[in-house]
Amino acid sequence: MLFKMIRGVLFHQRGKMLLIAFTIALGASLATGMLNVMWDVGDKVNQELKTYGANIVVKPKDSSLLSDIYDVGEGEALGTSYLNEEDLPKLKTIFWAFNIVDFTPFLETVVALPDGNAAQMTGTWFNHHLSLPTGEELDAGVASMRSWWDVTEGAWLDEKNEADLQSVMVGTTLAQQEGWKVGDQVTLTGSDGEAQVTVAGIFDAGGDEDMQIFAPLDLVQALTDREGKVASVEVSALTTPDNELARRAARNPQALSSRDYETWYCTAYVSAICYQIQEAIPNAAAAAVRQVADSEGAILDKTQLLMILITALSLIGAALGISNLVTASVMERSKEIGLLKAIGARDHSITGVIMIEILVTALIGGVIGYFMGFGFAQLIGHSVFGSAIEMKVKVIPIVAALIGLVTLAGSLPAIRMVLRLRPAEVLHGGQ
Repeated sequence: MLFKMIRGVLFHQRGKMLLIAFTIALGASLATGMLNVMWDVGDKVNQELKTYGANIVVKPKDSSLLSDIYDVGEGEALGTSYLNEEDLPKLKTIFWAFNIVDFTPFLETVVALPDGNAAQMTGTWFNHHLSLPTGEELDAGVASMRSWWDVTEGAWLDEKNEADLQSVMVGTTLAQQEGWKVGDQVTLTGSDGEAQVTVAGIFDAGGDEDMQIFAPLDLVQALTDREGKVASVEVSALTTPDNELARRAARNPQALSSRDYETWYCTAYVSAICYQIQEAIPNAAAAAVRQVADSEGAILDKTQLLMILITALSLIGAALGISNLVTASVMERSKEIGLLKAIGARDHSITGVIMIEILVTALIGGVIGYFMGFGFAQLIGHSVFGSAIEMKVKVIPIVAALIGLVTLAGSLPAIRMVLRLRPAEVLHGGQ
């Protein structure tokens, strides 16, 4: 009997039921799309921000301490302490190794130019191939870490090309000052010898680098008699925005309780990654580039808040639509409901039948909406981030619960109308 009543309503009022299902499908699709994007957007946003530079800098402990004490700016050398280049692959052996997407070392010196002027020369990797202890193959270097640089003439150096090992890239301001062009041979004199190099590229960085020379790391090490040494390492890592636990750990990890320490250590906070880098590389002090790290957290928090607001507004809109449609449906069936009450049907029985009808409709609309929403998430992923959005299994029960709550909330006015309905008034035309 119950099944026949439900089937009859779904058939005879299919127009309104389709509208209810469509309203629920829209709400479910937006909720599904936004929640999937929200939980997958962290890595996507971090990947986008990685194109604007490193968020961790690693230096020798001695030079890092002196810099903190004397407030020495970047590029000013202090002390004679260096990191070993052979230790850098250990960056990919820490607990959060897969979150380290790129890194490159730097070694600065001052060289004399042919006309007697001096310029800063920075040794680094450009497109350096690494075979890591884990068996992973990685190409790392400044070409990807400084992807916003505009190479106006020539091309990026590549260590795989033997000719590039004796070549340099020159900032556009210095190149104009010296009258250098791509292909020119230049003699540079360092503290421990001289080298004849070829200008392979001219770049526009839009900063102090435009007055500098960038060369393969081996070349600068030879010019300064610092074979196998580097002054600093820039690291680009995917991180989780800081919270109160991360801030406490950044001040003193040893002050944490064992449970908090484990939670912090096993979460990709920038402070946890810095701590693990210091564990892996001897004599290293790792610190976050706060402007970058804080910006990442702020952007991610605001993006996720926007997703939550869109989800909430879509569900409120769905609840209002359901309320209007279900109330209209009950008003059309008022005589039928009045008759059921007149022959002895109880309020809870009639309410139960109506709710089952609505929930069946909501189930159909929710399933359709879920797949629509996942398609919507893929559209956002490919159009904004250029990659697919991963389907999060935990979204399914959350969307189901939200749609259930929205459906119940939207049905409350109609249920209230059913409870207040008087059979005599309805059947005799009084209402």
